[in-house]
Amino acid sequence: MTEGTTSAAAEGADTLSRLEQEGEIAADYLEGLLDIADLDGDIDMDVEADRASVSIISDSGRDLQKLVGREGEVLEALQELTRLAVHRETGDRSRLMLDIAGYRAQKRSELSELGAKAAAEAKSSGEAVKMKPMTPFERKVVHDAVKAAGLRSESEGEEPQRFVVVLPA
Repeated sequence: MTEGTTSAAAEGADTLSRLEQEGEIAADYLEGLLDIADLDGDIDMDVEADRASVSIISDSGRDLQKLVGREGEVLEALQELTRLAVHRETGDRSRLMLDIAGYRAQKRSELSELGAKAAAEAKSSGEAVKMKPMTPFERKVVHDAVKAAGLRSESEGEEPQRFVVVLPA
């Protein structure tokens, strides 16, 4: 191995270790939250796409719906609080993703399909397709789906009314 390869491997291992540490801190924080709220749930940790990913799952996901809220609003707030807890412990900004009761996984699937449909519409009509306002997570999923369909997209507007525009080829 060359010196550059060795340092790249060490850097990758450091990043993985840092992301695993973020997951551990987040899991501890969320365990405390579940205890306070008297909710049952198991915590699953992973590292996906260079970010820590933490999921709260339960056999009876109905209880956890309280932590998702309407349109995922409570989930978004909990994700920010969890990121702040990680930041407090590490001093580093966290890009941690939180999923509760499979809400984000389901939403990701729906948004990917929506992005693909918007891309198909832009291709066939030759016109830009403006979508409804979305959260940063939702826009990212749509942008990825549009890119996979071979088109470009961009975000326009100001939060919380920021939306995706799919551009024709």
